[in-house]
Amino acid sequence: MAKTQKTNLFARVWRDYLRPYWPRMSVALFFMVVEGSTLGVLSWMLKPLFDRVFVAGDSNAMWWVGGSIFALFLIRAITSVINRSLLVSVQQAVGTKMQVDLLAHIMRLDMSFFQRNPPGALIERIQGDTKAVQGIWQTFITGAGRDIVSLIALFYVAVRIDPEWTVAALIGAPLLILPTVWVQRYVRRKTRASRQNASDRATRIDEVLHGIGTVRLNRIEDRQTDRFAAIVDRIRRTEVKIAATGAVVPALIDIVTGLGFVGVLALGGAEVTRGERTVGDFMAFFTALSLAFQPLRRLGGLAGSWQIAAASLERIYQILDTEPSVKSGPRMAPPPDTRIAFDDVFLSYGDTQVLRGLSFVAEAGQTTALVGPSGAGKTTVFNLLTRMSDPDRGTITLGGINIDEFNLAVLRDEFSVVSQDPALFDETLRENITLGREFDESALAGATRTAHVADFASAMPLGLDSPAGPRGSALSGGQRQRVAIARAVLRNAPILLLDEATSALDAASERLVQEALDTLSHGRTTLVIAHRLSTIRNADKIVVLEAGRVVEEGSHDQLMTKGGAYAALVHLQFGDTTP
Repeated sequence: MAKTQKTNLFARVWRDYLRPYWPRMSVALFFMVVEGSTLGVLSWMLKPLFDRVFVAGDSNAMWWVGGSIFALFLIRAITSVINRSLLVSVQQAVGTKMQVDLLAHIMRLDMSFFQRNPPGALIERIQGDTKAVQGIWQTFITGAGRDIVSLIALFYVAVRIDPEWTVAALIGAPLLILPTVWVQRYVRRKTRASRQNASDRATRIDEVLHGIGTVRLNRIEDRQTDRFAAIVDRIRRTEVKIAATGAVVPALIDIVTGLGFVGVLALGGAEVTRGERTVGDFMAFFTALSLAFQPLRRLGGLAGSWQIAAASLERIYQILDTEPSVKSGPRMAPPPDTRIAFDDVFLSYGDTQVLRGLSFVAEAGQTTALVGPSGAGKTTVFNLLTRMSDPDRGTITLGGINIDEFNLAVLRDEFSVVSQDPALFDETLRENITLGREFDESALAGATRTAHVADFASAMPLGLDSPAGPRGSALSGGQRQRVAIARAVLRNAPILLLDEATSALDAASERLVQEALDTLSHGRTTLVIAHRLSTIRNADKIVVLEAGRVVEEGSHDQLMTKGGAYAALVHLQFGDTTP
């Protein structure tokens, strides 16, 4: 993170999150000032308590002094409830907005970002880092408000009673400067390491639970447990160091305060015994110094608390400052037609070149199939077409218009996609098909019949309102694929992208769903990625890819007649039998 971002961290948080709540925080600050001031008044009230009640024996003074002290505690109790309630509401609102902003921003970042950042690490950013920041606002505002006001009031009382005693009480204060600076730097550094370890922990948990079948089948429970134990042990050691170091400043404050007490006792005690000062003076001063002890310790601990929060804030803003390279274009109108053209398109992932001058055309209203060995760039074509990523160079047009001119929402509304591994959410079948959009029941029923979702949904206890389970785990692979197909049917977009859409179906279901997809494809521009070549025999055009470029294209019969790369793939898959 840039230096300016570090130095302006609090200013950025104020601008982005805290400023809308300044009226509420101002009210809380007022009550904090009142609460903090009561300690100073309380210590001052001990002077008449000792001088007039205990020493002089004035019984009338006992009642008004006692009543005043009770009133102070009552005011302190009421103001404490009010300011804490207000600050908790601000704390929760800020934490909630941070989490929402982080997730919303992450969802707009490029696919390459998710290749660098595993889901567990991102979950920890959204949950763990915002949680670490969340509590600091109440702690800081309460500490910086109530405790500072309390100290000002208490030291005002101390100075009014005797300035020399006050200087004696603060004689060891310079000893705190260098340790405080060192503690801040150390805690910040260790907290960064701890937050990274927490991300590693969340990643390990996510991967183990997501791959629990593989873990159990391969009997690697002990290995995964050991890896997890190593991570949490690093967290334990780091947290112990942070806690021990964070306790240094409050401990030094204890020592400095103890020196102050000795100094005041030596100086003030002698004056009282000589009759130069009253017992009330000494007790009021001594009480002010005693009451200042806890606010001083809390303020000393705030240095470490801020460093912990600052480390998490840096990680949060590191995400928020990440800009997507795929920018939405200005064009809000849909394309005039759905003709797709790739012209000399290159793309690399790091040092790996995926596409090498890819050029082909998918005519509007026709079915174009992409075939070739794994790693040829077929799925990359879909990612580029929907602008999940952008090419290094070359142009991709839709209806003769460069796709980067379209607003991303407009562009992606042109596509329905069914992938080989469909993504389902831990929601109902209905919600997984509609994805939150409003459709009438007749359209939904038609889509479920077409995709044969109705065949198995009718047998489930709640029908379409049955839960799909985490990542669709309550369904079989074929059922998940049918739900994804129903989603595409209902979306009814003009361009259909199919990535082995029937691969997880049994033979009977495949035939039925393939008929449904053929019906859905009629009149639409359809791109099909196919490994099972029998499914694309009737495509209008077959484009054969190898190593990121087109090596031949044409209809099935044309390519078989050529006896080139496509014919070799067919013979490899079917032998001498024509599919």
